[in-house]
Amino acid sequence: MKEIATNSERIVGKTGAATAAAWPLFDVAHIRQLELDHTASSRGEPLMHTAGLALAKFALAVAPHAKVIWIACGPGNNGGDGLIAAAHLRQWGKEPIVTIAHDPKNSPPDALDAWQRAQVAGVPWQPEAPAQFDLAIDALFGIGSLRPMASSYEKWVGELNATGAPTIAVDVPSGLDANTGATANVHVQADYTLSLLTLKPGLFTAQGRDACGEIWFNDLGVTPAIAPQAWLSAPPVPEKRAHASHKGSYGDVAIVGGAAGMTGAAWLAGSSALHSGAGRIFVCLLDPQQHQPLNSDLPELMVRPIADIDWSTKTVVAGCGGGDAISEILPALIQKARNLVLDADALNQLALHPEWTHRLTQRDVGTTAMTPHPLEAARLLGISVSEVQANRVHAAQLLAERYRCTVALKGSGTVMASPGVAPSINPTGNARLASAGTGDVLAGIVGACLAQGLSASHAVHAAVYRHGLAADRWQGTVLRASELCQRL
Repeated sequence: MKEIATNSERIVGKTGAATAAAWPLFDVAHIRQLELDHTASSRGEPLMHTAGLALAKFALAVAPHAKVIWIACGPGNNGGDGLIAAAHLRQWGKEPIVTIAHDPKNSPPDALDAWQRAQVAGVPWQPEAPAQFDLAIDALFGIGSLRPMASSYEKWVGELNATGAPTIAVDVPSGLDANTGATANVHVQADYTLSLLTLKPGLFTAQGRDACGEIWFNDLGVTPAIAPQAWLSAPPVPEKRAHASHKGSYGDVAIVGGAAGMTGAAWLAGSSALHSGAGRIFVCLLDPQQHQPLNSDLPELMVRPIADIDWSTKTVVAGCGGGDAISEILPALIQKARNLVLDADALNQLALHPEWTHRLTQRDVGTTAMTPHPLEAARLLGISVSEVQANRVHAAQLLAERYRCTVALKGSGTVMASPGVAPSINPTGNARLASAGTGDVLAGIVGACLAQGLSASHAVHAAVYRHGLAADRWQGTVLRASELCQRL
């Protein structure tokens, strides 16, 4: 909801996504262009003045009773935002204290003007952080490229992270890459991040969520006239089921996986498909010794030999606990399945057999999805995990284009990508999903959504959002995958 006092909107709160809208995300190059376009066309106040006022109002909303406010300012426009905020806070009866480690006369023009305004307002400055303060503002470094910090800035980052007072990051936490969510070795861990002008992809994926705390947004009154480079996903449209429907109306899902010692993965995928509304679920185990359900509480799951399944009428979820055994059936599944979800060992086998890629890319548009974690993505792309994590949005889009399917690159801020369209980042989910089997649950949800008639892109978006939301709503510390199924 938008707060009247600040005109800023909370995007991600302490318990997860706080908005029901899809939000456009812009990378640094396009943000720079937006700033230039606004400067060229605007006759009003500079953006820095608007940003500084928004920041000052936000500080009052976050800590209305704070008296001493430490504002750590860097040498660029991010520091200028902090200086404008300091001037307003001083005029409103607060005691802002600015720390600066550079000569203000060498600042960019707008930041120099901000320094002069702070001086006129009587804002004190000093080279060291105050001994005590009630609120801290990180205005050191914004959306510029990551670079090593001077020792004084490193010291301030350490003090910001060590304080018991709340910390607000201006635009992005210092040391966080606005495009990718990667962090420098030294970076701010904020309690609140106020993103200005646009939202940035790096706030929501990789290390972004951990560094940002609550994420708020103020557009500074500017509506971008250019297309976004990515999106923050919105909740899926609630499903409406016709009264005159039956189990055949909601599709058949076949789970192919569960090699020896890993049958639990297949049952989890089947359970999640069941709880996500698929009409009928068939479990086709790759372990020849297993023929009966492990969980008597799920008699709805039907066990079938692989040879008895007509793949052309099924949505197939392949690979959950599949081991090497999945390789024998995978080429046929790629060729014949009506809809196909590739997960876990199916992805590992695809990476080992690049000759199957052409067959995969020939499938009908919108019928194929893959749900890799970073290691599986790295194998499919032939790069390292660190390279995948260094730019998750790019890696997901590269996978989507290479394999001509919809991709959900799992992790903090799961990235979803389809060929030829801007990728999306999911705002739901938390560390409770970091346990065995939750990926199998996600694959089953995707399968159920596909079986009910959604395209691969819509199925993946809906499944990932619901999967994360179930974790956000969980009250306990530990969330088992079997419990997650029941919360869908």
